[in-house]
Amino acid sequence: MTEDRVRRSPGASPAGLRGALMVCGTTSDAGKSRVVTGLCRALARQGVKVAPFKAQNMALNSFVTRSGHEIGRAQGVQALAAGVEPEVDMNPILLKPSSDRTSQVIVLGEPVGHLDAVTYHATKPELRTTVLAALDRLRACFDVVILEGAGSPAEINLLDGDLVNLWLADAAGIPAVVVGDIDRGGVFASLYGTVALLPHHLRSRVQGFLINKFRSEPDLLAPGLADLEARTGIPTLGVLPWIDGLHLDAEDSLALRRPWGDDSAGPDTLDVCVVRFPRISNFTDLDALALESGVYVRYVTHPAALGEPDMVILPGTKATVADLAWLRARGFDIALPGLDPSTTILGICGGYQMLAHSIEDQVESGAGTVEGLGRLPAKT
Repeated sequence: MTEDRVRRSPGASPAGLRGALMVCGTTSDAGKSRVVTGLCRALARQGVKVAPFKAQNMALNSFVTRSGHEIGRAQGVQALAAGVEPEVDMNPILLKPSSDRTSQVIVLGEPVGHLDAVTYHATKPELRTTVLAALDRLRACFDVVILEGAGSPAEINLLDGDLVNLWLADAAGIPAVVVGDIDRGGVFASLYGTVALLPHHLRSRVQGFLINKFRSEPDLLAPGLADLEARTGIPTLGVLPWIDGLHLDAEDSLALRRPWGDDSAGPDTLDVCVVRFPRISNFTDLDALALESGVYVRYVTHPAALGEPDMVILPGTKATVADLAWLRARGFDIALPGLDPSTTILGICGGYQMLAHSIEDQVESGAGTVEGLGRLPAKT
């Protein structure tokens, strides 16, 4: 289970810092992953032995540790920012959605089955022991552990089964900060509402707010910050600026970037069109391409948006047969053959399977033999 651990001797770091901090957010994509990544990097630069931790991660972007275990890709990147080897204890529970109602459940890097939400919720009490044990092992090996929450800690319908937010901070005696995204608007209401909905014992864990993605002078926020602290008793510890070109691996497709790379598909730009499946997975595979000079990467969900690209990519998916049916229902199966013959069509993982003559699937969908798009002389 933990053969990929880099064992570290406990003791004071050069910076003399020990402890743990939880980073929660008012919503998904508020900036939790990036804040944790930044804190890991900043502490590592000061000589602190630091590790990331996320108890439960729902993501179709996964990272494979040296020992072959799957963890969330965000935790893999955070570990690299901290200058340490990614390991399975950094993300003991990974959920990989396989449909709108079920997910593959991976515990300590090993798949344990496909469960619907109700069944999984019933297993959470026993999983709390797994989560706390993984956190304890990390805290024994590192001076500081930075914990990342998931979604919002104020999902009051789910508090009794919380594994990843303020239940964990309370159980482990760890202070927390809450990050709000001002770029989407309503940040003061989001921060205030988050703590207002929490029961007292969890609210007391929140020791500070962070405002993320601010595009102007922080002084302009001063009256609002003072009022927010007066109402909640919680200070705002920092205002983080909007930073263009901050390309860190996103955790889920909610954070999928709008078209990026060069600003437009000009005559000297490679126009790359990615079909955005409903259950797109490992879309971070495309980040390296998008960062190349002269490349414009855009995501489409309808054939009318294809235009005249140089390349079309069918990316990975967690539900190949279901997303192939979606592709056909949208008319991509008709549009792709109609593109200019010079257009390259690239299939990755599930996208490659779709391009084959047929898919034999008794496992993921149970659909048996399914006709593919027939562009490759293969059966998968």
